[in-house]
Amino acid sequence: MTDPLKEKIAAELAAVRDRSLTYTDADDDLLVRQHSPLMSPLVWDLAHVGNYEELWVLREVGGITPLRPEIDDLYDAFKHPRTNRPALPLLGPAEARRYISGVRGRVLDVLDKIQLDDPDPLRAGGFVFGLILQHEHQHDETMLATLQLSKEPGLVRDGELPPARSLNLKGAASNLGRAAPEVHVPGGIFTMGTDTLPWAYDNERPAHRMYLPGYWIDRFPVSNAAYAEFIAAGGYDDPRWWMPKGWEWVETTGVHAPLFWQRDGDTWWRTRFGREEPVPMDEPVQHVSWYEADAYARWAGKRLPTEAEWEKACGGRTYPWGDGDPGLAHANLGHRAARPAPIGAFPEGASPYGAEQLIGDVWEWTDSWFLPYPGFRSFPYKEYSEVFFGETETYRVLRGGSWATHPTAVRTTFRNWDYPIRRQIFAGFRCARSED
Repeated sequence: MTDPLKEKIAAELAAVRDRSLTYTDADDDLLVRQHSPLMSPLVWDLAHVGNYEELWVLREVGGITPLRPEIDDLYDAFKHPRTNRPALPLLGPAEARRYISGVRGRVLDVLDKIQLDDPDPLRAGGFVFGLILQHEHQHDETMLATLQLSKEPGLVRDGELPPARSLNLKGAASNLGRAAPEVHVPGGIFTMGTDTLPWAYDNERPAHRMYLPGYWIDRFPVSNAAYAEFIAAGGYDDPRWWMPKGWEWVETTGVHAPLFWQRDGDTWWRTRFGREEPVPMDEPVQHVSWYEADAYARWAGKRLPTEAEWEKACGGRTYPWGDGDPGLAHANLGHRAARPAPIGAFPEGASPYGAEQLIGDVWEWTDSWFLPYPGFRSFPYKEYSEVFFGETETYRVLRGGSWATHPTAVRTTFRNWDYPIRRQIFAGFRCARSED
């Protein structure tokens, strides 16, 4: 294999599989248990990524006879809601590992033989390999969310993935102290989405021109300290700040703080992968729902940015800092540490407008519903994006990735989405306001 792109793909495939196996290197009981009705058993995710590879690389591109067609139904995410998956006759941990290993060996054979300049859209530029790489990294992030919900101590560590790369946080506080709290984005036409990024999903396409009036957007995500002020001011007790459905959710659930927070005297504590620790007030707030983010923004006299405003604030590049791959000075990605970095930690990752930490640390809720762009076409299957579109109370868009998101699976055009009540994801937000 002498093609540089093929060599890169092979290396990325090895790295993501190491990550998946790291997160499932645990007792069988933990892997087969359902830690929350919101999540699948970890062993389901493990076999699912192999089945997805078999479907798309081996069958669709490689024309290989199905290895385990009898399990397709078990690992079809649309046929079985997460809450029902523990009752399915799933592959056990050892069998799941054997299965995904067998699939991966054949995938590498297909990679070796395939022509990446083939005009077929699944083959061109290695799209099908980008598809399975991003898919597995997304499930790895889902597995981290499951492990956080499990509250099992010691299963996830800071800098767990080799080589251990601690965050370089020197200068974060001084950068924060001299930075203006908001940046201005002038009105004008900009290009949203992409036609050129080779592994971009269908919902990021096509690129289209649109006009936005000028606006202000927070330089940084909202911090734990700022969010604690909202709580102290009675934010969860005042319906003025909440959308009607959000207030109904507050009254029904009794929520009074971000997920995993609890108060002891004058101190807020959080549970982070089974450990109790004081809430670091200089980190971006995470594990908040869209309703909580929206309520905070209203209380602060602002609003959530639309996804168009969020994307324009990135400056029209692959990443806010430019088109070069994320470096250690740009963003907190790929599980460098099992937490967000402090506010102000990445001035070198700033966008041309001056907004920082747009990529990594926490997914950022936006005010937008998940909708298709003008001229949208499903590819390679409707169930990735199209079935989730809608302007009713369904899915809100998140942008930017989190500390758990791999660089392969994030860019300024990448669109994530979830229900507005979801809090187990590594999500926070920043605020915006229109020009006066």
